[in-house]
Amino acid sequence: MNYQNQKTPTFFRFEDLRIYHKALDYALWVKEALGDYAHMDESGLAKGFNKAAQQIALNIAEGSARNKVQFISHLKIAKTAIRSCLVYATLVHREKVIDDFAEDESRNQLMEMTKMLGALITSLQKNNNHDETEDEYYPSKNYPSNY
Repeated sequence: MNYQNQKTPTFFRFEDLRIYHKALDYALWVKEALGDYAHMDESGLAKGFNKAAQQIALNIAEGSARNKVQFISHLKIAKTAIRSCLVYATLVHREKVIDDFAEDESRNQLMEMTKMLGALITSLQKNNNHDETEDEYYPSKNYPSNY
């Protein structure tokens, strides 16, 4: 058997979710896109944008330790953070902190994460007739690993 292609499961199973890694990538992208502006921003716009971007991954992680209903609730909060990021991206674009290309890149990443979260939520809701154990919403168990 070829063990090189098998991924070792992590202790914190939310780390196995693709959406979690997309959210981390986005938070780092925001930090990089804001660059020096974050240090000289007196309005708090950069701080709010960074915090909203981080909230996407944080809600996925926090919700994963809960039962299925609470996990779905945290995923919906993550979707709310995505919408906040869209507003922040628009504002920093209008302030000329990021260019048109960066705003489009941000929008595309946010749309992709919204779709992924929506699909994960739908998948979890379909399985709502089962026990509410946390094992039900991990790739190694009952839902596809493309979330």
